Amino acid sequence: MFKPLTVFIGLRYTRAKQRTQFISFITLTSVLGIALGVTALIAVLSVMNGFETELRERILGMTAHTTISGRGGKLYDWQKLEKEVINKAHVIGSAPFIKGQVMVNAGRRVSGTLLRGVIPELEPKVSEVSNKMKAGQLPDLVAGKFGIVLGAELANYLGVMMGDKITIITSQVNSTPAGILPRLKRFTVVGIFQVGMYEYDRNMALIHIDDAKKLFRLGDAVNGLRLKLDDLFNAPKITQTLANELYNQYSVSDWTKAHSNFFRAIKTEKRVMFIILLLIVAVAAFNIVSTLVMVVTDKRGDIAILKTQGLSNMSVMGIFIVLGGIIGIIGTALGTLGGVLLALNIETIIPAIEGFFGMQFMAADVYYISDVPSELVWRDVITIACISFSLSLVATLYPAWQASRVNPAEVLRYE
Repeated sequence: MFKPLTVFIGLRYTRAKQRTQFISFITLTSVLGIALGVTALIAVLSVMNGFETELRERILGMTAHTTISGRGGKLYDWQKLEKEVINKAHVIGSAPFIKGQVMVNAGRRVSGTLLRGVIPELEPKVSEVSNKMKAGQLPDLVAGKFGIVLGAELANYLGVMMGDKITIITSQVNSTPAGILPRLKRFTVVGIFQVGMYEYDRNMALIHIDDAKKLFRLGDAVNGLRLKLDDLFNAPKITQTLANELYNQYSVSDWTKAHSNFFRAIKTEKRVMFIILLLIVAVAAFNIVSTLVMVVTDKRGDIAILKTQGLSNMSVMGIFIVLGGIIGIIGTALGTLGGVLLALNIETIIPAIEGFFGMQFMAADVYYISDVPSELVWRDVITIACISFSLSLVATLYPAWQASRVNPAEVLRYE
């Protein structure tokens, strides 16, 4: 099918004569359609990969890769457990924690908040909160002084700043002669953090773990250990191994369980976007059908002469498959090059467009991610290029088959 003569004739048909300018125009639109579709597909998937990575980093900036909790919510002698797990494979950091739901009151403002007790010196081993401080420092949390670090959105809602006093109200109660009263404790704002995720910036506060023990009456116990792993994508497997090595004495979970729905939604959206944009490539690729049908009609006399000289039906098919393949190769190559260049430079191109039109696509006061991130994954690029070229080849089969069925006798009768 793809003998040198077949390839030569297929290449020859790519050059237009004066009377086939319209066919060449349709060919050009097919090439440009494939190129634009491939470019859009690579660029959009790269942006979605960038957003997914950005969100994952922000979420994992506050969420441990793996969490080990004690049965009944209490873990005694956490230092012993830490010495045991820190030497396990893939574990590179650990820190104890206490957490509980509380009400935070400042003036007339009240908000439900997740309160986390931490050791300021150990917390940087498992989270990025120390690098996300807008005001104050994490070490400003000193045991016994009842300081508190608030998320930026929570501090803004409460209308408090550094040095202001707020009241923590827990679900536990005190029995007094006046009756049962909720437990209250005054804290001083010593820091404000902003990790760029509304879930944390609006609904989380940090205090020293010793103050948390007193507030929640845990004595010497903590709620559990937060672990950092060397491979966060392998967290489920590592977590299961840890659970087995600890003989299932503790409750062990990983970050994928806490945010499984969120990342599953992102993957579903990427898959849908891939299919939608792939349809653009498919439409452009199947424009090749109309191009080749017109070429076959125009070259019926040539096909008949070639057949009378001994060219087989398979060789005739090969001519038009080569012609359609060249269109697919050029379109895919141009689209791949354009998509890669756009994906690699999109963080520069978008600000330039915003500056030219005097507008901002993602306003910083509305979106936490105000820039358009991009992460080029070469596996996606190769997959897109292969699918695009395959669609182009599939589109050539019917016109090529029609060309192979040309009857020389009927065509040459009227020549």
